[in-house]
Amino acid sequence: MSHQILLELKKHFPFTVFGAATGIIIMIFFQRLPAKVSYNIFYVFHPIHVILSAMVTASMYKLHTCKRLSNKCLSGKCNLWTLFVIGYIGSVGIATLSDSVIPYLGETLLRMPNRGIHIGFIEKWWLINPLAIIGVIIAYLRPTTKFPHAGHVLLSTWASLFHIIMAAGGGALHWLVYAAISLFLFLAVWLPCCLSDIIFPLLFVRKSKE
Repeated sequence: MSHQILLELKKHFPFTVFGAATGIIIMIFFQRLPAKVSYNIFYVFHPIHVILSAMVTASMYKLHTCKRLSNKCLSGKCNLWTLFVIGYIGSVGIATLSDSVIPYLGETLLRMPNRGIHIGFIEKWWLINPLAIIGVIIAYLRPTTKFPHAGHVLLSTWASLFHIIMAAGGGALHWLVYAAISLFLFLAVWLPCCLSDIIFPLLFVRKSKE
């Protein structure tokens, strides 16, 4: 498992760097965006991130508990309730860490004027929680991992970015702050996304007797 974790982190390093770079480019153009607008944009990217993350996390678990060939289940059994718990916690819990908690820590260290932690599944429970459930249902009916994972890595970067822009309160930023933000964007996506999509669901997959 430790070897698999290191391998996945290594594979996702370049793409996460690319995502962080796109975030900085976006921030250069939108750094003076009013906090309210940034808040609304955050609640566009964060919910989409949650549903894609739920799809990937639940799909990863299902695909590894039910070996497939030509879309026919050959062995193993995927329990819907177990799938729901893994998909929900792996998406909502870790997406909150990625999009809100880690950016807030960065905002606090940088002493941004409008910093605040925005917990989506509490603040907008009526939006985030149903989307996570929909993502799990989609994974149960048609599990897939490739496109949703790539998409949610970028969406996580942009959600974290607008959380930070919101904290900046529309003020101009020093170039050193950009360097620090790029680091926090990278950390907010690299570890949590690999954890939620790959490592977390695989922890619940029983090893075969072979």
